[in-house]
Amino acid sequence: MAVTEWYKRKPREERTEFNSVFGEILDWMLVPLLLIWPVSIVLTQSVASHIADQPYDQDLAKRLDAVARLIWMSNGEVVINLPGAARDVLRADEHDTVYYQVLGLRGELIAGDRELPRAEPPGERQTNTAYFRDDTLHGEDVRVAYMYLQPRPDSPHITIQVAETRNKRSALANRILGGVTLPQFYMIPLAAILVWIGLGRGVEPLNRLGRMIRRRRPSDLSPIPTAGIPEEVRPVVLAFNEMMARLEQNLEAQQRFIADAAHQMRTPLAGLKMQTELALSETDPEQIRASLRNIAESAERATHLINQLLALARAESSHEKVHAVEPLDLEQLAREATLAWVARARDKKIDIGFEGTDWPVMIDGNAILLGELVKNLIDNAIKYTAAGGRVTVRVRAAEFAVLEVEDNGIGIPETDRDLVFERFYRVLGSDADGSGLGLAIVREIAELHRANVLLKPNPNEHGTLVQVVFRRHAIRQAEPQPA
Repeated sequence: MAVTEWYKRKPREERTEFNSVFGEILDWMLVPLLLIWPVSIVLTQSVASHIADQPYDQDLAKRLDAVARLIWMSNGEVVINLPGAARDVLRADEHDTVYYQVLGLRGELIAGDRELPRAEPPGERQTNTAYFRDDTLHGEDVRVAYMYLQPRPDSPHITIQVAETRNKRSALANRILGGVTLPQFYMIPLAAILVWIGLGRGVEPLNRLGRMIRRRRPSDLSPIPTAGIPEEVRPVVLAFNEMMARLEQNLEAQQRFIADAAHQMRTPLAGLKMQTELALSETDPEQIRASLRNIAESAERATHLINQLLALARAESSHEKVHAVEPLDLEQLAREATLAWVARARDKKIDIGFEGTDWPVMIDGNAILLGELVKNLIDNAIKYTAAGGRVTVRVRAAEFAVLEVEDNGIGIPETDRDLVFERFYRVLGSDADGSGLGLAIVREIAELHRANVLLKPNPNEHGTLVQVVFRRHAIRQAEPQPA
């Protein structure tokens, strides 16, 4: 009990829910059985009472017929010749009390017990036919047989009733009920044991599957054999195999990513080491300053690469996929990101501008990840645009929200438009300093937001137009009305 109370006091999120297929099936099989059992006893008792009534009703009808034979008409009056011996025979019963009653043509009592309740005539009353009913007399349940006699076709009826208490009937019904229900006290526990054993054998394939999975090595991601697997478990095993295949693909992709990242990190680190060794060997202050400038540039490239690797890891992490998704204004986010790159564009003598709707363009997203997406698009545009060029960040809104980054740089050949989204891929012939991760980050973040990324040639001149198409926020914002 103490453990149960401790468990109930635990916060809901800290509780561990245990679900058992074995227990569920056992509950759904035994609980209805235990609920139906009392109902079956009640029905059996009703049937037993009906069966017990039949022989005793026949005996009661014979007594009723015996009384009817002792009645005749004399001078228009009902006469009954019921001697003492016949009365004793009529009332003789060692278990029950017997009552009788004879009512004349006007309903007056001719003979018998006055307190016996009078019969309600049936809808279609037939003479010389025995009817039966249950009634109460002196606080006891009685079974009543009654009959109507009609001396002449046009005369009123004579009513005869014979009643007895239900002791014999109850005893017989109880014996029938006991004979039926007593075996059930043995059958139900036996059925529960057989159900328990049968369910244990039924779920054994699940236990065998669990043992087989636990015996596997941590690195074994091969499919589970489906031979001998029950049909009910086969869909689960197939889904598990598909999940293992996806997990293996993800692990292979991560391994390739780690290998590529390590390869990419060697270049700036090797440059740093070489420039440091040169600076240490130099005595000329100018040469030392030049080596330090090279060291700073190499450190900046390494920092940029590390930041992009971290951004890509953040975009791929499941934690970011489920946190901090909220309605946000895409236009405001893009405008602020553009302003942050004005100084960098000015240093490279590039004209950077922003075109918006002057109205909130609401989407559902993660502000940190979307800021990383816009930053990488602008970074790529500035990096691959020559001095004197132009970069335009644009937000449009209709059925969808569209973010565009347009430049008049070197452009991307049509054959490379799918490849540039791969990690560390760089367009041949480009002398710009980059890691090849920018568009990979953009695609990863766009997929997390169920957005599409499109690469197109600049429609106005040479260069590239990148479009990211988002779904609008579920509650549409009011659009400005034309003047």
